[in-house]
Amino acid sequence: MEAVIAVVAIVIVLGFLKSALRVVNQVDRGVVFRFGRALPGYRQPGMTFLIPMVDRMRKVNVQVVTMPIPTQEGITKDNVSVKVDAVVYFRVTDPVRASIEVQDYNFAVGQVAQSSLRSIIGKSDLDDLLSDRERLHEGLALMIDSPAAGWGVHIDRVEIKDVQLPESLKRSMSRQAEAERERRARVITADGEFQAAQQLANASRIMSDTPEAMQLRLLQTVVEVAAEKNSTLVMPFPVELLRYFERAAQNLSPAEKKSGAEPAPASPPEVADLAKPEAVDPAQASRPAELAPNRTGPEPGSAPLIPNQSGLDQKPAPAPEPES
Repeated sequence: MEAVIAVVAIVIVLGFLKSALRVVNQVDRGVVFRFGRALPGYRQPGMTFLIPMVDRMRKVNVQVVTMPIPTQEGITKDNVSVKVDAVVYFRVTDPVRASIEVQDYNFAVGQVAQSSLRSIIGKSDLDDLLSDRERLHEGLALMIDSPAAGWGVHIDRVEIKDVQLPESLKRSMSRQAEAERERRARVITADGEFQAAQQLANASRIMSDTPEAMQLRLLQTVVEVAAEKNSTLVMPFPVELLRYFERAAQNLSPAEKKSGAEPAPASPPEVADLAKPEAVDPAQASRPAELAPNRTGPEPGSAPLIPNQSGLDQKPAPAPEPES
């Protein structure tokens, strides 16, 4: 009989210990409710003791929760329809408040994240959604963390994963990017031409100051052409040599120029000068015709003289034919 009583007592004690002892995992915190009222503190990881039939413990996970935000469709500030999805990272910092203040903190955080994401889409431009995401992440995390702080939940970070654009807008952006790259290529090419022109101008200025540099450049060009093992070698004629002859011609003295020049031909006399009568001395004019030394007229009975086209010599006019 005593043995049976001892066995029953042991069973009762084991049942009491089983209902009184609880184990809290490392990733959990235990919130104890005594007669329905939450105790101020929470139980740490390990073995804890509860009063049977009086205390009830609820475990709260304090790990970081990764919650994807469903794709939200909205219109940006510059009237562009986009679809944005994001992800939020949060964890419980106060297990007691997370168990009392909100019914399901996971669902509550998800709903706040969706509404905050739609609000961010409406307040931002398309360029901000595509390029300035860090600032949007900070603003989105602040919007979600404001109500979640009263629930004992801390928002670690929020990130926008993808921004889906309409196909027409994608084509327009691709054309814009192509035009921008072409503009940059043209600017770079023009800049290169400008720098090359500057360097060529400097080189020409140096060569004009030192003509020997042109000769050295000419020889270098000949060496480069000869290195190709061609059968024909084109030797350019230096322009400086022509300029040398030009300067030499300009520096000749007037006497040298006169000695080297051919005499100019005498101009023929005009016909009017031949027909012009010469001046006659009055003393000679009173003499007879046979004694006048300067007799220019034709002899009696001879044909009259007709000057030729050059005016240098004369020929007799043809005799008139006799009438029949």
